[in-house]
Amino acid sequence: MSDKITCIIIEDEALARNLLKKYLTDHDQIELIDECENGFDGLKAINEKKPQLVFLDVQMPKLTGFEMLELLEHRPEIIFTTAYNQYAIKAFEQHAVDYLLKPFPKDRLFLAIDRAIEKIRTNTQGETPIDKLTEEPESEYIERVVVKDKSKIHIIPVEQVRYIESLDDYVMIYNKDRRFVKQKTMKYFENNLNPKEFVRIHRSYIVKVDEIAEIQQYEKEAHIVIMKNDHTKLKVSKTGYKNLKEALNF
Repeated sequence: MSDKITCIIIEDEALARNLLKKYLTDHDQIELIDECENGFDGLKAINEKKPQLVFLDVQMPKLTGFEMLELLEHRPEIIFTTAYNQYAIKAFEQHAVDYLLKPFPKDRLFLAIDRAIEKIRTNTQGETPIDKLTEEPESEYIERVVVKDKSKIHIIPVEQVRYIESLDDYVMIYNKDRRFVKQKTMKYFENNLNPKEFVRIHRSYIVKVDEIAEIQQYEKEAHIVIMKNDHTKLKVSKTGYKNLKEALNF
């Protein structure tokens, strides 16, 4: 039985995949068991083959690297390989072993692999230090939400989201046609949705500004918002009302 570390490459660029494969042939402790060119195929391969290590690109068609990680049932160690430095902090928040900026030399790759092997064989957990990063990530907001519903994966563009409701460690995401449950916190969406488009109106609700039909007062200092189309009524807290005033400039 081989004691090599099993790995999968998930990378949409053929040249980058081939270079990485060439490098890996020179590492005697790594066994490449699959390669994938998009996040959907990568998700399936990881859950079925359960590799110990994955080399993962960030920007890929169908699913990004981060979206794919959200949907994994089996969680291997991750080494990110990307041309974009702005995702570094986010990568380490995902407990990545390392973050390699393309083009990277073979010795830099081997350093990352050695870290991964040590982590796998000592079964250590926890965040990788990020103090070696020299640049802060660029501010960005999510453009879509990925939800797994049994065997289906739904990709919901943010522009289709009407409002989000808190369900403890989960949220319910409402669009015009249906609703979806996702294991994320309200704080995550508050921090990652564009504040010009979405407002936290209550500890239980984040709403899309363009979906608000009316704001009504029903007690001295209590308000509700009435949503367009279905006239759903959502409570507004004092802080939420202040947030609405700032967002709508009234």
